[in-house]
Amino acid sequence: MYASLKRWPAAVVLAFGLTVGAGGAQAVAVPGSGASCVADAKPGHPRTLPEAEIFATDNTAVITDPGDPRLNTRLNRFACDVRATIRAQGADPEASTLLDGVFWSSDLQAATYERSREFDVDDVTSAQLRDIAETVRKQYRQESVLTFEYLPADAPGADALIAEVSGFDVQRLHDGLLADPGARDTLYGGSVTVRGGKLILVASRADEGVVRGFVGRLGGDWSQAEVHYGAREFVG
Repeated sequence: MYASLKRWPAAVVLAFGLTVGAGGAQAVAVPGSGASCVADAKPGHPRTLPEAEIFATDNTAVITDPGDPRLNTRLNRFACDVRATIRAQGADPEASTLLDGVFWSSDLQAATYERSREFDVDDVTSAQLRDIAETVRKQYRQESVLTFEYLPADAPGADALIAEVSGFDVQRLHDGLLADPGARDTLYGGSVTVRGGKLILVASRADEGVVRGFVGRLGGDWSQAEVHYGAREFVG
């Protein structure tokens, strides 16, 4: 990611529920191993809240055209490689979710688009989570990789939140950011699951009111939002 764009890994901005890439689970061959990796959760796969999540992409381009063919990628190979990295660090990689992100560039004065993935991670310590994110960041030449560690709401380090609201598409998010300078300057962007249409926002807990107001102005129902607290970090 580029610092000048002030972009967060797609879904600063997150994913929950049964969400898989459009078209369902797809297996990707792992060269030389005789095995395959399923990039997405299988349809019907029950999802429980993970210990942590990682949000990342392999994209290094600035994309301002929503019709750009690069936004059609499913990032299957990327998903399998990141899950292998998670496993190599001693953690347990669970489901991965494909995301469409929209981020505001103050330098370009334009919204940029990005495909990315969220990875559920279990059996992981804070130090392992950071090491995994740093490995992914370096491998894919990213400015930063976002992590979120779920914590009890009253835990001392629970200074961030993840909010998920159903009923959105990426164009609605894009138009909402353009029309709401206060939200875009605070949140910088958000993501929508490619399948299932769930808006995902990650923010400082102090900005929960901004998140709630933005969701309402987009026409979402905050009373139906899933909100969880924890610690976020932009590793990089």
